[in-house]
Amino acid sequence: MQDLIYLASQSPRRRQLLDQLGVRHDLLVPAPGAEADAAEALEAVLPGELPAAYVQRVTALKLQAARARLKARGLPPAPILCSDTTVAIGRRILGKPADADEARAMLRALSGRSHRVLTAVAVGTARRGWAALSVSTVRFAPLDDVLIDAYIASGQPFGKAGAYAIQSQLAGWIPEVRGSYSAIMGLPLFETAQLLRQARVRF
Repeated sequence: MQDLIYLASQSPRRRQLLDQLGVRHDLLVPAPGAEADAAEALEAVLPGELPAAYVQRVTALKLQAARARLKARGLPPAPILCSDTTVAIGRRILGKPADADEARAMLRALSGRSHRVLTAVAVGTARRGWAALSVSTVRFAPLDDVLIDAYIASGQPFGKAGAYAIQSQLAGWIPEVRGSYSAIMGLPLFETAQLLRQARVRF
């Protein structure tokens, strides 16, 4: 049994959710520079790629890169946890907005309608891997331009798939959520706990 895992994510929300489960973890993230740039490149969408295939492929690539990082740094072996979240309207993938204009376009597209939030999670050791996918649905009330502009000005859309975080002030415009709230935040706790048990992690 293992008492510690590596989290290959810079998301403070994922750290918070692992703490909620009581899972001891150390960060295993890319170093600044070329390694960080390579990690960002993993999230590029392939032509015609569907949201579920995309998020699972990116998570598997993150795990592969984290295994190599662990070996290169000579750290003690332990299971590695990776996750990726994307927002989708039908077949259209809404990633992290590059700028205010892209964030505005995403929020307008989400306004007054339902969308899916897909979060893939993977746990891997040097020899084995386990993976799961959580799909939730979120419905937004209509968002007017004044609200959208104020939200963009707050800086909260940036670094987040679909240009929003469910735990932000926009929660006041979400009348319905179906699925896993923790997955929408970035880490599905039920699926994560199952995978960690399969990897023989004690928590």
